[in-house]
Amino acid sequence: MRHPPRSVLLAVAGAVALLGSVAVPVVSAQGATPACTVEYSVTSQWDTGFQASVQITNNMAALSGWSLGFDFAGGQKVTQGWNAKWSQSGTTVTAANESYNGSLGSGASVSAGFLGSWSGSNAVPTTFKLNGTTCNVDTQPTPPPTDPPPASGSAPALHVSGSKLVDAAGRTRRLLGVNRSGGEFMCVQGKGIWDGPVDDAAIRAIADWKANAVRIPLNEECWLGLSNVKPEYGGTNYINAVKDLVARVEAHGLTPILDLHWSYGQYTGNSAGCSDVHATCQKPMPDRQYGPAFWSSVAGTFKNDQAAVFDLFNEPYPDRATSTTAQAWQCWRDGGTCPGISYPVAGMQDLVDAVRGAGARNVILAGGLAYSNDLSQWTAYRPTDPTGNLAASYHVYNFNTCSTESCWNSTIAPVAAQVPLIAGEIGENTCSHGFVDGVMKWFDDHDLSYLGWTWNTWDCSSGPSLISAYDGTPTAYGAGLRDHLRAVNP
Repeated sequence: MRHPPRSVLLAVAGAVALLGSVAVPVVSAQGATPACTVEYSVTSQWDTGFQASVQITNNMAALSGWSLGFDFAGGQKVTQGWNAKWSQSGTTVTAANESYNGSLGSGASVSAGFLGSWSGSNAVPTTFKLNGTTCNVDTQPTPPPTDPPPASGSAPALHVSGSKLVDAAGRTRRLLGVNRSGGEFMCVQGKGIWDGPVDDAAIRAIADWKANAVRIPLNEECWLGLSNVKPEYGGTNYINAVKDLVARVEAHGLTPILDLHWSYGQYTGNSAGCSDVHATCQKPMPDRQYGPAFWSSVAGTFKNDQAAVFDLFNEPYPDRATSTTAQAWQCWRDGGTCPGISYPVAGMQDLVDAVRGAGARNVILAGGLAYSNDLSQWTAYRPTDPTGNLAASYHVYNFNTCSTESCWNSTIAPVAAQVPLIAGEIGENTCSHGFVDGVMKWFDDHDLSYLGWTWNTWDCSSGPSLISAYDGTPTAYGAGLRDHLRAVNP
């Protein structure tokens, strides 16, 4: 994850004129406290450039992610920034929180700054919006974060019919969209719930790419409110945040896919992501202590919402711990005491049983071995689902073992002939989209689903990032997915 800069070094040719703070005045109706305030200050200016800062104060309910927007009127351009993810489209500037400063409590403030260029004039912006709420004037947020999202119900209810996902009218539905990372790590790291904004504008930006699905990674301990998670980010607060996001996603006609991403259980063996017993990284398999309880609770929460899809476990890799492939697949399905894994494992059958035991008939996804990249024996070991609403999940990146058409033809196509198959994550580490272009073509030709990783403003060194700003500005990698979705879903 990103860290705040230690310093900002300025190399300016010519004399620098240091200016006093040029702050935007705070105006409120009848002396009431505005919903949020922003102080914009030009701290230095020279012939063609300037340095400015913003101080944001939130007077609304606590925010787990924030995004500040304003417009330049004098042709200014942001060239570099700190303490926020800065982006600019035309005259519109957006500053979204970093992973370390997304939590903004009621009455709390956060500061960020940037370097910019100017010519002609360097007029101070006059209107600032925090998560869509106009600051310095509004006495109530517009809309407040605690308001319900737009009326839900436009996302289709789904079920399995043979090898296809279909809606209530029997029409085939492919899930084509993005992952929205954050809910798996921010809470357990004590930094918030989401990484960046998830308000209506942020979801609308995803819909504008012509996506029809959003995969939402979750954290087991945060959902269950275990003691190692800050109360403000766990239990009821976390669950309500997830419910609000799901409703907002569905209101835009998008299918939400709820994914158990990080889970409990200490694993220090081959390919361990961490040595922590807590849900702070990807484990080889879900744990039997909390995994079924997580899915029983999630399923009970969404059992009356057939638009929601459940992805049982992000990327199983018991094959890295066990000595034989047969042991790995048996561990995957049946759980229990698995060779090489020190904690009791919940197998896919345990999780299916937990979901169905809660009365939910929602579509369930189950990923295979090798971080969901190996489906070679998925059909032989598939868990039993009394509702018949089970589908296969597959992940593919350019660095995976099964990343060629020959492998897809031999191991993926046979599974897809029997059950719906969804590539829950596709991506590449090249900062381009040549590989995913080929993936999408093969999946299109086979009438299958896929979702790009990930709708977060990270950089290529942190993993494939589809966007550079939460208004939907794509990276070079993300442009491939955006343009393709718009072509197949005009």
